[in-house]
Amino acid sequence: MKKIALYVLLVAVAMTPLFASGQEEQTSGMPTITVASDATWPPMEFINEDQELVGFDIDLMNAIAEAGGFQVEFQNTAWDGIFAGLANGDYDAVISSVTITDERMRTMDFSTPYINAGQVLIVRQDAPASWQTLQDLSGESVGAQIGTTGAIAVGEVDGVELRTYDEIGLAIEDLAQGRIAGVVADTPIAADYALQNENYSSVLQIVGDSFTDEYYGVAVRKGNDEVLGMINDGLEVVLNDGTVEELKDKWLR
Repeated sequence: MKKIALYVLLVAVAMTPLFASGQEEQTSGMPTITVASDATWPPMEFINEDQELVGFDIDLMNAIAEAGGFQVEFQNTAWDGIFAGLANGDYDAVISSVTITDERMRTMDFSTPYINAGQVLIVRQDAPASWQTLQDLSGESVGAQIGTTGAIAVGEVDGVELRTYDEIGLAIEDLAQGRIAGVVADTPIAADYALQNENYSSVLQIVGDSFTDEYYGVAVRKGNDEVLGMINDGLEVVLNDGTVEELKDKWLR
């Protein structure tokens, strides 16, 4: 899955100005930070029916900018080149469901983590109320996409049969049809199917909390302490004033 894969970036980081080209102080006197996002990852970032860039990350970045006293300009950027563009100074930051990993921290800096997008359990809405964790499904079959951290998590629970699928959508369909008892997936993927998808939102539900740690952060160019500081200042506010919880309710619950 693209958001948790480790990327080895062989880039030469040239001397660049503090802000990417185009990021200049506006007439308001507030600086503008250009932020890249790959808008193919609902409900975190995607293009809606009105051709607008929307999602959890987009709302969050706008809230960070308001709290931090700067403006934000988004740039829809394909995932396969998004980090190289950051290193080259094409934009100032990336918010795109980016998992903080040791490998990535060698080539870029990260904001304070803003959400744990770890694995969660999806069950049918008519499932027993006692089914809140994987351990509660002992004797049942639980699906996950093959090769993911979700599949690993299911396989480690005694008494639960792991059913693997080439695509998570196939597991979701089997769950909706009652052929398996649960599905384990990343929090955003679970929310997209169980909460946002009209084919499943009346049938499925997410239960319990994330049971693995896979934290998302805003990435900035290595050594760009001023932009990182502006983002972290705004992020600290929205983490503490209830904004992040409101966005979770809107997009992920």
